Amino acid sequence: MTSERTKMRMIEQLRKDGITDERVLGAMAELPRHAFVEEGIASRAYEDTPLPIGHGQTISSPFIVALMTQLLLENRTPAKVLEIGTGCGYQTAVLARLVKEVYTLERIAPLMDKARGHLRDLRFYNVRFKHADGHAGYAVGGPYEGILSAASASHIPPALKEQLAVGGRLVLPVGTDDQWLYVIDRTEKGFTEIKREAVRFVPLVPGLG
Repeated sequence: MTSERTKMRMIEQLRKDGITDERVLGAMAELPRHAFVEEGIASRAYEDTPLPIGHGQTISSPFIVALMTQLLLENRTPAKVLEIGTGCGYQTAVLARLVKEVYTLERIAPLMDKARGHLRDLRFYNVRFKHADGHAGYAVGGPYEGILSAASASHIPPALKEQLAVGGRLVLPVGTDDQWLYVIDRTEKGFTEIKREAVRFVPLVPGLG
């Protein structure tokens, strides 16, 4: 169930579901998604569903990972990206395949340590891990051409908008009971916001765990 054939079925389904960016599809085709989940559920790694990774967190479904990455890269190739919510490191690895430098923040230290191990095993050396509260972003590494959040904020954190470079894009879910995916672009004149699909993510919790 973790065979190359199973992975390629996932890629073909992503194409059918509207993922068109071959950069994104290529990155996901190269990565062993089953290596990012517990052995007991590895057989489900290529199903289009979120899966538990411990500490009340989940790995997003392949479609959501692909969609958010495609939106982030649309008509651009950001050099430096900030990820909010490292989780198991799968989305991090997809980004690291596609951009020069990734900063990733995780508030739950054991998850961050496990993700670091996953990416080390796959020989990614362009990722910087930070144990930090995602609401505040990471100003030291900014500004960023792209910011992606894998957790839903109750509102758009001002710090993330401030850390976005002019010409950059922020992709994040917003809401509590009802959540929507937002795409926010920073221009010379300010910010533009587009509300897109209804989604379901774990909440972006303040503080460190």
